[in-house]
Amino acid sequence: MNATMRRVLVGTAAVSMALSLAACGKAGADKKDSASSGDSKSIGLLLPENASSTRYESFDRPFIEAKVTALCPDCKVRYSNAEGSAAKQKQQFDTLIAEGVRVIVLDAFDAKSTQAWVKEAAGKGVKVVAYDRLATGPVSAYVSFDNEKVGELQGQALLDALGAKAADANIVMINGDEADPNAALFKSGAHKVLDGKIKKVVYEQSGEWKPTVAGQKTGAAITELGKDGFQAVYSANDGMAGAIITQLKAAGVNVPVGGQDAGLDAIQRIVAGDQAYTIYKAYKPLADSAAELAVSLLQGKDVKAVAGTTVDSDTDKGIPAKLLDPKIVTKANITATVVADGLYKAADICTADYAAACAAAGLK
Repeated sequence: MNATMRRVLVGTAAVSMALSLAACGKAGADKKDSASSGDSKSIGLLLPENASSTRYESFDRPFIEAKVTALCPDCKVRYSNAEGSAAKQKQQFDTLIAEGVRVIVLDAFDAKSTQAWVKEAAGKGVKVVAYDRLATGPVSAYVSFDNEKVGELQGQALLDALGAKAADANIVMINGDEADPNAALFKSGAHKVLDGKIKKVVYEQSGEWKPTVAGQKTGAAITELGKDGFQAVYSANDGMAGAIITQLKAAGVNVPVGGQDAGLDAIQRIVAGDQAYTIYKAYKPLADSAAELAVSLLQGKDVKAVAGTTVDSDTDKGIPAKLLDPKIVTKANITATVVADGLYKAADICTADYAAACAAAGLK
């Protein structure tokens, strides 16, 4: 091989190598840019279930979507409901990340199972706002109510419903799902108020946030204790309270029952005298705060403008948080709470079946 030919071959090889390196560098840059840019105009919204409470579809979702649109007109909310399945919610979470969503509002069905999800998301630059329930893992912000306070109000409302009979009353407690950290806070708050002021909690079980389970547990309590063996029932939410009341009526038992969530059917039961109270957690301020946090994170703003306090989860400390105040609702203050706030109109509550009860309660 002569000198000229050697120079040509070496030159050709050098050009080829340079082109290859340039192509590799561009591919790597494209991959990095794709991972870092993501979907800068979408916010994921994952809600936990739609069976035991009507609130998620009726209030949380539409309020969050409306507030996001108001704050960021060209943003889109990508919504999924886990329908009571932690596995399904994990798939929905993974799908949002795979599709490049950079902020996810997560109301975890099983908050204890989310640590690995949220940690993986954070490693990819995805921010998570824990909504209503404090998901484990390095969430960027949290918005909810003071949930131990909710339980305290539930306990106080039950004492108020019992009145002078409270000190001699045996209580049945049907708590929420043990996988939900809020359920533990509701239970703790209720016990803080009830313990020492009633005779005894004679039966306590988890209703798993499932009306059918709550009804079954109530039936078991009636069988075990007898119709006169308890004087009130604490229910962790309204969905379960409805099933509990149905079971009690079928057995001929008439005792105070309370819940929480201020669902329309619960308000109607309160008007009718079937349910003693509910706890009203104003959904719009909660949803608006979640939307504000999500849009702030999407736009790279400091969430402390919205989240003025901090909370600790089982896995992380000092999480920026906004905690709202709940209210007791009884027949006496329906007008001053859920109607005054625009959650329901009197006409929504006072349908034909409840017209007479509404008139007697002065609700019109």
